[in-house]
Amino acid sequence: MGDSSEILRRARALARTYGAGDSAVTAVRNASFEIRSGDEIALAGPSGSGKTTLLHLLAALDQPTGGSIEWPALGPADALRPGPVAVGFQGPSLLPPLTVLENVALPLLLLDEPEEQAMARAQAMLDRFGLRDGGSRLPEALSGSQTQRAGLARAVAGRPRLLLADEPTGQQDGETAAAVMDALLSSVRDAAAALVVATHDPRVARRMDVRWEMRDGSLDTGVAASSR
Repeated sequence: MGDSSEILRRARALARTYGAGDSAVTAVRNASFEIRSGDEIALAGPSGSGKTTLLHLLAALDQPTGGSIEWPALGPADALRPGPVAVGFQGPSLLPPLTVLENVALPLLLLDEPEEQAMARAQAMLDRFGLRDGGSRLPEALSGSQTQRAGLARAVAGRPRLLLADEPTGQQDGETAAAVMDALLSSVRDAAAALVVATHDPRVARRMDVRWEMRDGSLDTGVAASSR
């Protein structure tokens, strides 16, 4: 872990409620935590426990209805993406009109990286995620497994300081799932970045240094890390 100057995220009594009155649903309640450079965190828990909502709050894709969240080492929320924070989404997220290679290069181009360098970096990330020959295809030509891996390649391409991955192995078989985790972990370690992986797969959780657990919107950050 880094020191206190490297705190990427800090939340205090964070909460997110949807709706109001009798129909209100609280997806995240009273969550307090810090995330530092180099942290590798498994966010475990069953489907519907609030994991995705918490990731969206971490990425500033959603806004809290209670408590506070800040990004001390990353700057204001409106400057987080693309750049310091990247998200590997659970569902399809590639832009249909662009080739897979163009999709992966897009964050780099938005960050004003020269096109030749962006394309080379994008191809290297596709190689890392086992998609060496997939760059020229449109997203519609990919399988579910390939689409998910292309989205993860795009997430790591921009060298984020915090990578948030939502069920990154959900579309993968056992052998490919292990390779995906190898690629994610090597990418964040190369950049000395932090990684938070939402998962209900104990094999994925065991790969991480720290285990958090969510149940009915409540976050427990004191769960003992699993032995590898």
